[in-house]
Amino acid sequence: MFAVTSQPQTPPKANSVSAGPASDAKAFFTAALLTFACGMIALIGFVMAGVFGVILGIVGIVFGLVWWKEQHGGMLPRDLPGKSLVSLTVVSLVLFGLAALMA
Repeated sequence: MFAVTSQPQTPPKANSVSAGPASDAKAFFTAALLTFACGMIALIGFVMAGVFGVILGIVGIVFGLVWWKEQHGGMLPRDLPGKSLVSLTVVSLVLFGLAALMA
């Protein structure tokens, strides 16, 4: 029989992308809320002016996302302030309420 040998295991490398579980949760909720808010803007545009409103909404979405990226240095930065996440949540809720009132 052949002798069985084993290689020493190296410890796993640290995840250089994540700054921790809280940062990952912030990134997840930011991505979800940005997607939701963009959809609400397009929906409100459709309710107000039909297809033309959707086109205007998409233009507004593009400008809003560019502004977000310039303010935070990226769409989903590692060190997103909690204040930005709270503001995004409030804006998303306001847009949802506006869309619900218009429907």
